[in-house]
This record gives sequence, structure tokens and C-alpha cells, in this order.
Amino acid sequence: MLVSVFFVVILSCGITRTITFENPSDYERDDEVIVLTKELLESKFNAGSQLWPVFKVNGQFLASQVDDLDGDGEWDEAVVLADFNANEKKLVTVEFVEKDKYPEFEKRTNLRLGIDQQDGSYKEVDYYKALPCTNDFKIIAQGESVSWENDKIAFRVYFDCRNVKDLFGKLKPGMIIDKIHTPAIQDYHVLNDWGMDILHCGSSLGSGGIALLKNDSLYRLGSTDVYEYHKITEGPVRSVFELVYKGWHVDGDNLEATERISVYPGKYWFQSDVSVNGLPKGAQIVTGIVTSMLKRDPFAFEADGFQVIGTHDIQSLNNDELGMAVLVPQNEAGKIGCTSNTNYFNLGHRTVVEKGFSNIISETYYIGQKAAGNKPARHYFAAVWGLEKIQWKTEEGFKKYLEEEAVRFSLPIKIN
Repeated sequence: MLVSVFFVVILSCGITRTITFENPSDYERDDEVIVLTKELLESKFNAGSQLWPVFKVNGQFLASQVDDLDGDGEWDEAVVLADFNANEKKLVTVEFVEKDKYPEFEKRTNLRLGIDQQDGSYKEVDYYKALPCTNDFKIIAQGESVSWENDKIAFRVYFDCRNVKDLFGKLKPGMIIDKIHTPAIQDYHVLNDWGMDILHCGSSLGSGGIALLKNDSLYRLGSTDVYEYHKITEGPVRSVFELVYKGWHVDGDNLEATERISVYPGKYWFQSDVSVNGLPKGAQIVTGIVTSMLKRDPFAFEADGFQVIGTHDIQSLNNDELGMAVLVPQNEAGKIGCTSNTNYFNLGHRTVVEKGFSNIISETYYIGQKAAGNKPARHYFAAVWGLEKIQWKTEEGFKKYLEEEAVRFSLPIKIN
């Protein structure tokens, strides 16, 4: 995601510059996200630090936003959304405007943590600490979860010691997670005109839950001493949040972990950056896919520098096609395996009795990721629903998409 500065123009009505973006591949690429740092824009364009950049092609705005990622009250990055023809170069005009003159764009990503109020409503918060499971289990969050979405699909992660990821299939591009558990969407387990909850998770990792592989044993990232939600940014072009865990007790080690999740428009995946402070030597960060309704074998293949694992089957709660996959950089890929299908809850390992949940991971197809120190390890989790698009009805159609996305990750929009 790089840019090249070509020439400078000063207009009487304000500060204006031009840059170019280039698609380096010989096929069309829609909804490409280009990230530009404030440092780069200010150094190249000598713009005032209090001004915000906007971007135009042929006089028309490109959707964009500016983000304060470190919480110091000043923006750090500008994020731009653009469509490209094969090998296309776009000459983009950059203007710097005051904050109150920044244009509004269609919101295509969304975050939500709503906390239960005494009147039965849910108040959205930007920060919250989950209740520990050491006392009586209690659901405090709207939809039980922290939720995130774009115009293609929605995900959630239980905001309690289960820490399992789940997903909603979408039939329409609108934002829905604000309406979950409200009169607008009272029951998300039945098929609505917008879609539904399409995944059964049980005691698995669901749709991309996190664990640690140490000495051939899996340890769920759950039941930690502290579990916090931090919203970082939310907007039309991307939304980002962090889940922070302290007191993650793994086989005698006391670890701290942070997962930063980012979601972008038009994608059937979310990006996860996981860091673990105190990571034991030889241990691997793990993510995985529930297999409880899987009847066909899972798949694994390599694509443009990525190791891909996935499943595709009639495995949705609507009894139709559901595909899920994880993409990990090939040079970081670790162990690939399947857990036991044993119901550990019935054997007495009962973490949340009210939900029939055991903290011991089962019914999961997983992949390990090698990580160094506290450096974030990045992977992508993708999911598609056959009811939403004909291509998703076949494993071949899903694999084709995964291969194309791997190429996008390897060949970002770049400098000439």
C-alpha cells in the first residue's frame, strides 16, 4: 500500500497535491484499501498538522477516513478506498481541509459492544472490561459479544471466558449488528431478509478463535484474569479494535495477549494481529475452524506465500453451504491438525454450565503460527455463505476466492 509523489500544485482556495496509485496486477481489483501515514503526507506535502487529507479522482471524492491509532488526539493514518482496472494507474488529487469540512462517506464497516442497561436497552461503549467467570456466569453484552461487520459478512466474539468467535451470514449490504437483540432483530437464529447466525460453535474455536500450542497441547485464550475491549477506530473504510488479555495462565506460564482485529469493505474476511507477551519458546499461536457439522474432509493448500486451511460443506445452521478458511504467511505457518471430537463438558470439564461449554477445545481444525517475542502475528479469517452467492456453493469457487485474496496480499497497490 504505497504511493508515489509526482508534482505539486498550490491552489488559491487551499493546499492541493497529486499522487499516483498503481494496480500492479493484470486483473481488476475492487475495494482496495490504501493506507498513508501522516508522516509521509506531511513530509511530502508540507501540510499543516491540524488539516485532514481528502482524495479525488477526476474531481470525484474517493471514500476515505483519518484515524487516530495511538489515542493521542491527533490522526496518524489516512485510509483510502479505490477500485482499479487491470494495471491501472490513478492520478489522485490530495486536498487538505479543516476537520469540520471533511466529507461524509457511506459507512461500510461497523463495530459494536453494547452493554446491558437496567431498562433493557444496550449502551454502546468504546472500552469495557468483561466480567470474570469466577463468579456466577452473567451475559452483559448485546448479542453476548463484541461484534464487527462490513457490507458482506459479520462476526462476533463472546465477551466472557468462552472467547469463541461466531459469524452472521448476510444477504444484504446494510449494517446489522447495532440491531441485534433489539425490536428490529429480536431473533438472529432464524432466517431474516438480511441473513442470520449461521454457525454452531460449541466448545470449538468457532470462526477463528485464538489458542496457544505448547508441547503438543492446545490452550484456549479464555478464562483470563482480565479481558478488555478497546475500540480504536470505526468508519466507512475500516474499523479496528483490540481485545486485551492479562493473566492468561498456560501450563505454568503467566502470559498477556492482545488481538487487534481490522475489517474492511467488500471483503469476506477480517484481519487479526495477535501478540503474546511472555510467549514460551517453541510455542505457536493457533487459530481454527469448528468442524462439528463437517461431513467432508477439510482442505489445505499453498497460495502466493500463504498457507491456507479451510472447510466447505453443508454446515451452516440454515442447512446450506458454508465455507471457512484461515490464511497464514507461509514462512510463519506451523502445525496443522484436528482436535478430538470428544464432548468434554459431558466428561465433567464444565466451564460455563449455562451454555454447556467446556474450556477444553474440541471439534476444531486448526493451524499454528510461529511468532517472535511480542511481535504481532498476522492472519486472515474468511467465511462465505452459499445462500448469498452462487460461487460460494462449491469448494472450488471458495478456493478460487482465497487464491485471489492471497495474490492481493502479496501484491498491494504500490508506488511506480
